[in-house]
Amino acid sequence: MQIAVLTFDGYNELDSFVAAAILNRMRPKGWAAFITAPTEEVTSMNGVTVRRQKPLEFAGEADAVLIGSGIRTRDIAADAALLGRIAIDPSRQLVGAQCSGTLLLAKLGLIGDLPACTDLTTKPWVVEAGVNVIDAPFVAHGNVATAGGCLASLYLATWMIARGASRADAAEAIHYVAPVGEKALHVERALATVAPFLAPAETLAA
Repeated sequence: MQIAVLTFDGYNELDSFVAAAILNRMRPKGWAAFITAPTEEVTSMNGVTVRRQKPLEFAGEADAVLIGSGIRTRDIAADAALLGRIAIDPSRQLVGAQCSGTLLLAKLGLIGDLPACTDLTTKPWVVEAGVNVIDAPFVAHGNVATAGGCLASLYLATWMIARGASRADAAEAIHYVAPVGEKALHVERALATVAPFLAPAETLAA
């Protein structure tokens, strides 16, 4: 499973790095999550500059795509040329968006009037884009999932691993990153949150 973690200037570190780190716990099974950006370097909302691992066009080649948030998402959403470089196809890819990343999904026409999640700051913009925003940390419709709140990246990663591999693999990855003394609690909460959006037996190939 090759995963593009879309990361733009002004990105939120928690969105890009937490999800990528959890997903990369699956490396022994051939998974790899890549920081994917439109330019060679991107700088976060807190001044952390990183070099991309893949160009933006990798989103069209990946098996899965995650879109994080950032303080410049509204500008990105208004940039038709930049959006035109992002090719996402939920019929063959797992797609997740977090916080203001949901706005980009909406602009790409991948949400429509389906219920979606975002953060409280971004909510008015997403609603303005015609999305039905719900008060929940996570929701999924088929191969498209959205999450609201920085730490909801945990749920996106859990869902993606459960869909692309198994619930047992998701539990193992969350167990590894969860705080000592609270591991069982975090695994239980993560799986309970995404379970309503999983088929009884997921069959998507890893």
